[in-house]
Amino acid sequence: MHRSRHGASPALPRRAVIAIITLMRVLIIGGTGLISTGIVKHLAARGADVTMFNRGRRASTIESKIAQITGDRDDFAAFESRFAKEKFDVVIDMISFTPKQAESDVRAFGGRCEQFIFCSTVCTYGVKIPATVRVDETFPQEPISEYGRNKVACEKIFLTAHEQKKFNLTIVRPSSTYGPGGRLIDNLEFNPPTWDRIERGLPVLCSGDGLGLWVSTHRDDCGKLFAHAALNPKTYGQAYNATRDENFTWRDQYREAALALGSRANVIFMPAAWIVAHDPQRFSLLREITQYHGAYSSEKAKRDVPEFRCEIGFVTGAKQTLDDIRRRGAWRDSREDALYDEMVKMALSAGVEAVQL
Repeated sequence: MHRSRHGASPALPRRAVIAIITLMRVLIIGGTGLISTGIVKHLAARGADVTMFNRGRRASTIESKIAQITGDRDDFAAFESRFAKEKFDVVIDMISFTPKQAESDVRAFGGRCEQFIFCSTVCTYGVKIPATVRVDETFPQEPISEYGRNKVACEKIFLTAHEQKKFNLTIVRPSSTYGPGGRLIDNLEFNPPTWDRIERGLPVLCSGDGLGLWVSTHRDDCGKLFAHAALNPKTYGQAYNATRDENFTWRDQYREAALALGSRANVIFMPAAWIVAHDPQRFSLLREITQYHGAYSSEKAKRDVPEFRCEIGFVTGAKQTLDDIRRRGAWRDSREDALYDEMVKMALSAGVEAVQL
């Protein structure tokens, strides 16, 4: 429960006193993206006073009334000036990707918020595997991608600000997140033709033997951690993985996504290097991330934020996501993908058989 720094006047009626005590003022930098939508949903349920700062190019899908500030966070002078006289209980930054953006955040909000929550990523850990298989927050951060390296640099800037008592920092590291408003990745790429091919009964590709570990978390479940870490003193100075408990193999992911489509997946397993060689840019997700294990533990998050429980099953969440992709007219028609079709034909002609999952 949050208490106003200004206190409550004894002359105020009881209802007014309760309102002052429970009000939590939150600024989300971003606010309309995939995870942001889950966060805002749970903050609204907590009765928080939420403001979003973004470019105003995408409308919020949350029905609750949310204040909107339009601006460009990369115009650092204007961004910092806009918040020079503002104070928030909590600032959540969902779109800080570079050290310069992080440094601007510190200038803008140092001394002007009680807690700063930074959306980082499990990509900061890199691709090594611990003896316990699942990566927890004690695992060394050795990222292999520029994205991961930049997020580590941002974390360090915010940690320094925390140590200097400019605000209380909480770091949240999501993994692969999906849900309405977003995409459902496969093992190869962010926006795959895989789901359309499965629906048409056509073979699809997966790297290795399909037994690589992966975890996909629904945006609403992921959003719980951010929303309920807000003004939770146990989270101050801490970093948390934000993933569901169930770690899949890629075979599981393809099988359950196919179930969401009312179908079966016929999968051709090919070496990652063979797939990437056909188009390294297109298959950069596989090249940098998904050919490696991605299994994570969120036990620490559940310990400190008991409200964080992942409840949406993958078949249910995948159906929501795929139905939403269709509604938005963003469904990828596999008949327009000559390269993918040619790769499948090459694998089959080499004698590789599709496995039905």
